[in-house]
Amino acid sequence: MREIINLQVGQCGNQIGSCFWETISAEHGIDARGSYHGTSDYQRERLDVYYNEIDKEKYVPRAILVDLEPGTMSAIKASPSASLFKPDNFVFGTSGAGNNWAKGHYTEGAELIDQILDVVRREMESCDCPQGFQICHSLGGGTGSGLGTLLLSKIKEEFPSRLISTYSVLPSPKVTDTVVEPYNSILSLHHLIENADSVFCIDNGALFDICKRTLKLPNPDFVHLNGLISQVMSGVTCSLRFPGQLNSDLRKLSVNLIPFTRLHFFSVAGAPIVSKDSEKYVNSNIMELASQMFDPNNMMTACDTRKGKYLTAAAVFRGRNISTQDVDHQMHLLQSKNANNFVGWIPNNITTSVCDVAPTGLSVSGTFIANTTAVKTLFQRYATQFSQMFRRKAFVHWYLNEGMEENEFTEAESNLRDLIAEYQQYEDLSVEDAVGGEQEEEMKEEEE
Repeated sequence: MREIINLQVGQCGNQIGSCFWETISAEHGIDARGSYHGTSDYQRERLDVYYNEIDKEKYVPRAILVDLEPGTMSAIKASPSASLFKPDNFVFGTSGAGNNWAKGHYTEGAELIDQILDVVRREMESCDCPQGFQICHSLGGGTGSGLGTLLLSKIKEEFPSRLISTYSVLPSPKVTDTVVEPYNSILSLHHLIENADSVFCIDNGALFDICKRTLKLPNPDFVHLNGLISQVMSGVTCSLRFPGQLNSDLRKLSVNLIPFTRLHFFSVAGAPIVSKDSEKYVNSNIMELASQMFDPNNMMTACDTRKGKYLTAAAVFRGRNISTQDVDHQMHLLQSKNANNFVGWIPNNITTSVCDVAPTGLSVSGTFIANTTAVKTLFQRYATQFSQMFRRKAFVHWYLNEGMEENEFTEAESNLRDLIAEYQQYEDLSVEDAVGGEQEEEMKEEEE
């Protein structure tokens, strides 16, 4: 089967990854010890996408858990799902990265990378037909950003034909953990632009807003945030794990969503997202789900999709007896209603997928994946914060002490500003410009 290897790097990556495994294990009928207790053939049909079967009725996640300090690993080993994971797949250091990208990428991370790659190779060898990798990490700290991007580049180098998809938690203006976040995030984005095939952008600030505004939680914590992220990860991967009509593997998802190689940064949203008090008053039909999915307030990235244009999008609906005709009709209505928010030169740029298996505890749900030019506002914010600090060389010595060179900062900033310009170019491109450009190219070819 088309197997996927999941790597979770750093404290944030491991917390998200653990929550993801709990969510999909419940959907597939697997308990905390890895034993199968499912009630439907659907639950078992594609279990080998994310799990290795080691014994009859016993399954182990194809997960590699990585950190530069032992604290996060100790917490996972003490949790109820500890026996779910293979002990050999815990790879951790002792010193930590201290919120320094260079420590994770060059010094502490470099010491651990060979050990991690040995585990990756072992997992790859046990796969019949691997389709790619999935990496969970954050960009603001040291381990998820530094070691995460080192791992990304090493995997790309060793397995160039396999797709790499990342779930990257981006720094937020409202939830700031460290002063050097702009440095860590821009150095990481430089590698994500070059080496990742698709990046699902998640923003803690947007998640806090959803928890407070929509879920009406007065004091949301990371457990609530991780629950929202795992809900979306489950939705994005459901068509890989259960029988569906479209996007049945990572490559199909990428082909439908990425019109240009470098523009592979996605914004995601999930539905239904309602508070406990409002649950009984909400009618979860296709129209309501589609409306919630398109709502900018439900986007898990802190960018206003109304201030950009959708290049492409994918909508995944889950639940029994969902009419594909109804899905297509509702998506057509929403696209017509928001026509100004879509580029006109990519016809039929929303792909839809229907999966028969609903998430645990829901009758229907939806996940929206958007490739929108509005994501450039995020990158502009990071670039501005970065240049304000780098102009004065603030905190740069911490990075240079780990063996980095100063030109790496300028290269990373330049690459990000090029990406922002590309998003702006395609946002401003009209149908007439696109057609005119094609005609000019044809004329040049005829002349030659």
